[in-house]
Amino acid sequence: MQSWMRSAASQKIMGVLNPDTKNPSTLFVGGCVRNALLGEEVGDIDIATKFTPDEVIKLLEEHSVKVIPTGLDHGTVTAVIEDQSFEITTLRRDVETDGRHAVVAFTKDWAEDARRRDFTMNTLLADAEGNIYDPLGSGLGDLRARRLIFVGQPAQRIQEDYLRILRFFRFHAFYGEGEMDSAGLAACREYADQIKTLSRERITQEFFKILSADAPHTVLRIMFDHGVLKDFALGDAQLTTLQHVTTFQKRYGLSALSSRLYVLAGMDLNTLDQFAKTLLIPKVFMRDAQMLHQALSMDDLSDDMAVKICIYKCGRAITAQALMIELAIDRVMNGDAPKAIKTIQNWEVPNFPLSGEDLIKEGFEPGPALGAELQKREEEWINNGFR
Repeated sequence: MQSWMRSAASQKIMGVLNPDTKNPSTLFVGGCVRNALLGEEVGDIDIATKFTPDEVIKLLEEHSVKVIPTGLDHGTVTAVIEDQSFEITTLRRDVETDGRHAVVAFTKDWAEDARRRDFTMNTLLADAEGNIYDPLGSGLGDLRARRLIFVGQPAQRIQEDYLRILRFFRFHAFYGEGEMDSAGLAACREYADQIKTLSRERITQEFFKILSADAPHTVLRIMFDHGVLKDFALGDAQLTTLQHVTTFQKRYGLSALSSRLYVLAGMDLNTLDQFAKTLLIPKVFMRDAQMLHQALSMDDLSDDMAVKICIYKCGRAITAQALMIELAIDRVMNGDAPKAIKTIQNWEVPNFPLSGEDLIKEGFEPGPALGAELQKREEEWINNGFR
């Protein structure tokens, strides 16, 4: 039993949807069960049930539980108790799939529902007392061995939803150990060209999750070696730099996705623009990349004054990420990092003491010349140690 299972909200939901305690109609499923068994943090709580969506809504509303019909076509509703939400989905089987969408029919067979899921470790179920159910008989063993195995035939699972190619790599990055399953990898390679049929939103979501892993370079290298997302032209240099950047980010607790993407693009803004043809890159990421580009064009951050100038011009967060990159490319030695980080965290950024009004009082006319003079004096002030 874990805290998320013991919560009053979880117990209420499971109590309402399990009128016969000896024959459970509703069980926790998927990620929450997987993560609980692995000792990982549990985020979303998903629930599978034999009840139809209409029956779920009726039962919960009779017990004053708020229900939102978030995906009735796929048998899903969301129950909300105070600030906790539960995604509840009726057991299903696929009637028709096209690689992007599925038409489903409801079932009361736990194994039938499990056979339509992506990976064996995601088929595990648990009741409100923490008992584990393994409807296919292989999920628990694969999870304990950290083997990422497609349910059934990998090619069939992928043809049902081509996003599962990216999910295969993403789940391996977070939960897998050792070599990837050869059958799964071969199927991903065979259908890699079908990724382009997916929306950029879905591709971006999975790709950014891969990039957020502790060691994304390992999985990314395998992806590119096997022709997955071949539109990305990557070399060993980018992946090696990414490896070092993620190591330093983890060491100093300064992880940032935008800087990882910038490094993956070879710290080249034009390459990042090419990435944007496949990915929906947030505007804030593009701004971060431009600021990192500016920061890295300045003096290296081994000097305390250089750190302060970078903070003043680019901000604390960008300076911290520029430091992670400089450590990765040996522009700054690791021994210099603690002092730089202390400055980034604690230095009180001064305000430039002059304004346009001050220059007007000196006789300058409003216009471009005034702006240029103000900028010139600010640079002199900065280069004079902010004095």
